[in-house]
Amino acid sequence: MSPRLQGIEEFVAAVEAGSFARAAERLHVTRSAVAKSIARLEARLGTRLFLRTTRSQSLTEEGHGYYERCRRVLAELDAAEAMADAARSTAAGLVRLSMPAMLGRLKVGPLLLALARRHPGLSLELSFNDRRVDLVEDGLDLAIRSGELADSAELVARPVGVQWMALCAAPAYLAERGRPGSVAELGASSSTSSSHEAVLYARDGQISPWRFHDAEGRPVEVVLPSRLRCDSAEVLLEAAIGGMGLARLPAWLAADALAAGTLVRVFEEPRPFGFELNVIRSRSRYLPHKTRVVVDWLAEHLPPLLAAR
Repeated sequence: MSPRLQGIEEFVAAVEAGSFARAAERLHVTRSAVAKSIARLEARLGTRLFLRTTRSQSLTEEGHGYYERCRRVLAELDAAEAMADAARSTAAGLVRLSMPAMLGRLKVGPLLLALARRHPGLSLELSFNDRRVDLVEDGLDLAIRSGELADSAELVARPVGVQWMALCAAPAYLAERGRPGSVAELGASSSTSSSHEAVLYARDGQISPWRFHDAEGRPVEVVLPSRLRCDSAEVLLEAAIGGMGLARLPAWLAADALAAGTLVRVFEEPRPFGFELNVIRSRSRYLPHKTRVVVDWLAEHLPPLLAAR
């Protein structure tokens, strides 16, 4: 790197992130490395760019002017890199991706293995877990999230499908306990001494209510009594097949059991309910070709795998 460019990326990152520590996280370096780079930059320029105290930092007048020019320089460099990147016919480099555990193992993982076979220069580091990750803190390029996303100026999201939910039970269970005919009947039974019970998804001690749309399309939440609560939908599937209760499952996960007749739908929903899936990434001036290839691949190939309702 030209000596004239040294420290500029760290300086711009520190301004935009609001602190040396957050800039270090964004650049995947240590805080001291950012501080030393900026100190050398200030020494080379012969001026102070930041006014720093133990509690805050702010730009000097010279720092404001220098930041605006450096920002434009980096934007031009990023645009040039993006043009060169886009000219590649194959993806190359490492992409780090986190995803929900079950969905990742059964659907996303096989898709990404197929992508890696098409691009021998592409390396993947995959994390399968259901916790809400922080892209910068965890050093990730991408993450797949299910459900509503909070508004964020720091993240970019792209839809990659919907996990439609199905209410299922074993035929023997329904023969013994009876069969609710609608969301309204199910909701009424949840507040009475109903003979129905459920197998429920729960994580960190928190039960996830079942979500439906009623006949008018309004959102409805239902929670039934349960003897089994766990954080594995695969275990809930097996429990439902075994007759332990009603289960609210991703339709793609229940599809084989429904086709085999070991599970049946409890009732047809006039308006299916689903959780949108998004691939998220940190907002940046340009998207590397390797990352774009992964996102495009998922956006093209994942939705059909989740299409069952």
